[in-house]
Amino acid sequence: MIEQVLRPQNLQKALQQVIANKGSAGIDCLKTTELKAYVHNHKQALLATVKGNNYLPQSILGVEIPKGGGKLRLLGIPTVVDRFLQQAVLQVLTPKFEYDFHENSYGFRPYKNARTAVGEALSNIHEGYSHIVAIDLETFFDEVDHCLLLNLIYQKVKCPVTLRLIRKSLRAPIQVKGRLVKRRKGVPQGSPLSPLLSNILLNELDKELESRKLKFVRYADDFSIYCRLPSDAKLISKAITKYLVRRLKLKVNVAKSGIVKPVNFTILGFTFAPTYQKGVKGAYQLTVG
Repeated sequence: MIEQVLRPQNLQKALQQVIANKGSAGIDCLKTTELKAYVHNHKQALLATVKGNNYLPQSILGVEIPKGGGKLRLLGIPTVVDRFLQQAVLQVLTPKFEYDFHENSYGFRPYKNARTAVGEALSNIHEGYSHIVAIDLETFFDEVDHCLLLNLIYQKVKCPVTLRLIRKSLRAPIQVKGRLVKRRKGVPQGSPLSPLLSNILLNELDKELESRKLKFVRYADDFSIYCRLPSDAKLISKAITKYLVRRLKLKVNVAKSGIVKPVNFTILGFTFAPTYQKGVKGAYQLTVG
């Protein structure tokens, strides 16, 4: 697979994508506007280190950004050179997994988006699945277990060079306020690989929900399950929480999880307002939350 990753056409596409994405410089201060010249001048040496299993990603720059409730979220920014190589891996890795992803997974996938996810949620509610199990994954991207994730990737990717490159990218330390912190779990949210890796892991959740014949919608780590009866919702909530903790080694925020009716439910910034029409029961329309 590493031969596919390092093909000139794939590398050129990756270079163009990283430059188009712009984004901040990493720990080495190299900007996306400087990446093309850097790759031109160092390409052969760079590829030789990758092929020889000697490439070592630089430390990730940790940047704290505000989130709701006065809390901070840590965003990890790899260097633009590391993003370039990760983008090249992503372009080859994606087709190998995309075919197996569940149709109810909407995040970071072709022809799917937040709007189609919300539309599916509304459809479930209108079909009478109005008891919604909403489970909040606490700091999901920081909790991804590397061994579990790499084992899932290994099922489709047998190339040791590519696997080591992914592993090194996952294990790169993060610099937070001048201090280097080792990483033994989690995926940096500033990495091009991050959305795909999250879908690879959470596809295991999708398969578990499918095996139970459940209605669900997932957009990255934001997911909800739709039930007809409150008793079913309680049983499912307990079972899936246990699965997430024991099998996927993730943390569930119990305080933010629960079973709700549509009128109290928010998904990807949308809420559901009941429509009061004569002869129509259980109908809702979308509103922006």
